[in-house]
Amino acid sequence: MKKRTEFQIEISIENVCRFLDIQKDNPMYEEMLEELEEMLPEAYRKIKPVALLGFGSLDGYEIEEEGKPVTEALFGVCSIGREMGEWSTKLFGEGDYLRGMMADAIADDYLFQMDAAQLDNVVALCKENGKGIVRRVEAPHDIPMSIQKRAYDATQAGDAGIEIRESFMYDPVKTSCQVYLLDDNSHRQRPEHDCRNCQNLTCKHRNIPEIEIVVKNGEKEQRIRAVKGGNLLQILREHGTTLTAVCGGRGTCGKCKVRFLQGAPAPAKEDESCLSKKELAQGFRLACMAYPEKDCVIQTETAGEDFFIPVDDRPKEDADGLQDAGEYGIAADIGTTTIAMELAELSEGMVLDVYTAMNRQRAYGADVISRIEASNSGKGAALRKSILEDLAQGVRKLTEKSGKRASRMVISGNTTMIHLLMGYSCETLGVYPFTPVNIDTIHTTYEELFGDSSMQMEIVIFPGISTYVGGDITAGLYSLKFSERVRPSLLIDLGTNGEMAIGNREKILVASTAAGPAFEGGNMKCGTGSIPGAVCGVTIRGEKPHLTTIGGKKPVGICGTGVVETVYELKKEELMDETGLLDEAWFENGFPLDEERNIRFYQKDIREFQLAKSAVRAGAETLIQEYGISYDEIEQIYIAGGFGHQISIPKAVDIGLFPEECGDRIEAAGNTSLKGAYQYLMDPQAASAVGEILEKSQEISLSDNKSFRNFYMEYMYFE
Repeated sequence: MKKRTEFQIEISIENVCRFLDIQKDNPMYEEMLEELEEMLPEAYRKIKPVALLGFGSLDGYEIEEEGKPVTEALFGVCSIGREMGEWSTKLFGEGDYLRGMMADAIADDYLFQMDAAQLDNVVALCKENGKGIVRRVEAPHDIPMSIQKRAYDATQAGDAGIEIRESFMYDPVKTSCQVYLLDDNSHRQRPEHDCRNCQNLTCKHRNIPEIEIVVKNGEKEQRIRAVKGGNLLQILREHGTTLTAVCGGRGTCGKCKVRFLQGAPAPAKEDESCLSKKELAQGFRLACMAYPEKDCVIQTETAGEDFFIPVDDRPKEDADGLQDAGEYGIAADIGTTTIAMELAELSEGMVLDVYTAMNRQRAYGADVISRIEASNSGKGAALRKSILEDLAQGVRKLTEKSGKRASRMVISGNTTMIHLLMGYSCETLGVYPFTPVNIDTIHTTYEELFGDSSMQMEIVIFPGISTYVGGDITAGLYSLKFSERVRPSLLIDLGTNGEMAIGNREKILVASTAAGPAFEGGNMKCGTGSIPGAVCGVTIRGEKPHLTTIGGKKPVGICGTGVVETVYELKKEELMDETGLLDEAWFENGFPLDEERNIRFYQKDIREFQLAKSAVRAGAETLIQEYGISYDEIEQIYIAGGFGHQISIPKAVDIGLFPEECGDRIEAAGNTSLKGAYQYLMDPQAASAVGEILEKSQEISLSDNKSFRNFYMEYMYFE
């Protein structure tokens, strides 16, 4: 038995008023508050708290939890003594009903605060004895009143001056009983007062405790306390577990799949649409459609930092091989899907280290439209917090690993990403005339942007050209020296936004088309980003596929380059016709790519890619036409982005993504946005060169362009 008599409890006037329904609009409100304040000193003198704890058996009580009998409990008895009850009775007897009710409410508040103050002791005592708390039960709602006699005996409450009547009620009246059901899982401690089974819905003391969600990811385990019936995807976001949800949580993409090991909710109709019967039986659910009502254990597979990093031709050197005398800078590209960063030694022009990570904003949708909608629906602060944390982690990884302290940072990204980074409103980005808050060059500091004074770093953020042709394209044009070119060249960024530009030192035309996330594995049923195990190369002989994966790992999904190669191979082997229609044998259940036949390429995937391919090709053709030149006059076509770095140009040409006439002049340029940020760090004249690009650039709207619509229909076919 454990006894406690010392409590540092301050009676809450707010609680007392709530118990008594004393509202601020009551004409007697101020007078009643004064009366209450006058009573408090006397109340503190009369309250004589005692709290008792003791272990005991549950023999005779049939209680189960998760199908297993519970046989022991920790019992608690809390009392504030007799004097408060006697005072309240005396006041009522004198006809002073208001003060009598106040004394009773003060006693209740103190007793409930005692209960809460005991929770730490309860948990500590259970852990000391290797016990876990399954849950707390209350008499008479969860267990018969006779349990109070078992608690009375286990805590030796009689020695503390507490009596028990034949009705199992305690004397003094202001005495409460707690029953904590125990098991041997000392990691689980659920001691909270739980009123979910009580029918008194108007009770002023009503408390519905949170549920516990255990999240397993590989060897890691996280325990989350969450509101019962809350959205699982949102709960996981709020606790740092990011799942891809390219549809923005609408239950259509199937990407936020988790597996319930315990406590699985009933499948929603979206689960049944996206998941197989076997997966549903195994406990798989879409997090965006799951609303757990009880404790549960889930298994997730979230993307970490282990991403494929394209190697470019810029000089690199081991940071350990350099003296620490130089000045260092960080270049960063905020992609809609991926964040890429580099640490550079400025005087030597050396890239010392590279960092890439998934942009965790993908949990709010794969494309900028989804992010804009999420921001406008009240999630702007969460989106900003997410990207700031991602960037800050990249800075830490780069600087801590190398031991270097950077003094400058240059950031590029599309207009929406920069708006979310800066905390700008996205209200005007998603509605005509699509006006940005600010697309000028932004000069700030690490302390101002991140709220962290530990790093003294100047930051420059690349300016954009328009709402949908942002700083990432400006940086790409700068890195490829478009403002110095005599002959026009074409830049195509195969990201989620399908941005492109054509021009030279005389003029530059830019455009953006809604390509969607297909080029980055998004919206594909078995799609994934460029992570180890992603299918990046496909060869099909007859009906037998041969795969190449990133890092040579076991296939986990199809990335963008794998999508292009799969489409090409299906067409080559005549398993798909030029309209994109799969053979009947594969139409319903998709064409299997891996040996286990788990990774499949579906008819829906082909249509998703078909729309993206057509949009990009039509956009490029429209820009070439608007510029007034032929294919022969184009010096070079640059394909930007991580996707473009690994793409098979001949296969992409064969399925109509790029013009055959320029096949020998198409070059994979890698992440030109990051290259531009890096070059800005190195070039003292960078601001002037970027300014020239902005002056020469003009946006061509494709939404109302008749030629674009004609090209779009023409290039829908895979030929």
